[in-house]
Amino acid sequence: MELSWQAVKAVLKEVLEEEMGSGRHVIAPKYDGGTLILRPADPAAQEKEIPIDQFFKKITSVREKLRVMEQKINNHKSLTETEKAELQRFITKSYGSLTTFNVLFKDDEDRFVGSKES
Repeated sequence: MELSWQAVKAVLKEVLEEEMGSGRHVIAPKYDGGTLILRPADPAAQEKEIPIDQFFKKITSVREKLRVMEQKINNHKSLTETEKAELQRFITKSYGSLTTFNVLFKDDEDRFVGSKES
């Protein structure tokens, strides 16, 4: 069986999306198509409107970059286990900082989870 270049690209894209998790996160229906409005305290300053879908893509992009960083740290040859654990704690805390945006995710399993410690 011979595959066309387009078919090979489609399969590769599907595998990468599955492995990296990109593209599988779904925005909560109530926010789909909505707008994020950043309104300054100063009434003379102009507010900024951002499509929530665009903002959601940026948030999920940050997640994917953190996951890649985790993989690189865990597979790094010259870091000690202690150093890896320390760097992993920073990543976990980063996830925790992003839990504010969990309201945007349709599926609970896609939400950010930080450290369970207090």
